[in-house]
Amino acid sequence: MTSLRVVVIVRDGCHLCVDAVAIAERVCAERGADLSVVDIDADPALAEHTDHVPVTFVDGRRLAIWFLDEAQLRAALS
Repeated sequence: MTSLRVVVIVRDGCHLCVDAVAIAERVCAERGADLSVVDIDADPALAEHTDHVPVTFVDGRRLAIWFLDEAQLRAALS
């Protein structure tokens, strides 16, 4: 079985991003999911998300913008 992939798009200096990454790290470690953290300002292709960081995706589907709910991420990874 392949593990699910979680991507959190962040921006440097964003306190909500710090919170989302901490939640994602904790839950991904518990569930054995792969986690990538991507800086929105390093990739012009992500510009559509610029007003919504952090943005969290699970296997390419958007799960959350601005606030990542720990229970919601756990459910998505179940």
